[in-house]
Amino acid sequence: MRRTILFSEAEIALRVKDLAHRIATGPVTPHLAAPILVGAYVFASDLLRALCNEGISIPTEFLWLRSYTGRSAGKGINVLVGPNENFRGKNVLMIDGVLDGGHTMAKAKQLVLDYGASAVVTAVVVDKARQDAVAKADYAAFSGIDEFIVGYGMDDSGNDRALPYIAKAD
Repeated sequence: MRRTILFSEAEIALRVKDLAHRIATGPVTPHLAAPILVGAYVFASDLLRALCNEGISIPTEFLWLRSYTGRSAGKGINVLVGPNENFRGKNVLMIDGVLDGGHTMAKAKQLVLDYGASAVVTAVVVDKARQDAVAKADYAAFSGIDEFIVGYGMDDSGNDRALPYIAKAD
């Protein structure tokens, strides 16, 4: 299926590098990365390597939350893998692919704080910047996108997750 590309592989790489620099020089130095599976895995690997280039090498603990079924957000957030003892006392960099309504990010952030994290900063590839979102990203590579998007870790019912660019799902 042909896709309308919104952000090329090269554009994403530049934004990720910039994002890593902003995180590295930001007010909260992260001690632990917490990518939210499944949508964040591609972005997280690129961002964590870019952070290493900025002098920040941090351990990673994955969270696995599920809110989407196909293209629709579900009514609840299923926690498949939550935080563990490694989160206690740490500044956590929570990483996700897209921030849409913000429910997954809000739930993940609350779980991590309840488990004893000192602070949580959030980074996403795309913040849709919806007025009704219940969470905001501290760092976003792109914002204000209104389309359903695929690629770079984000999928359409399991399809197109491995695309090296971000595209509108037609």
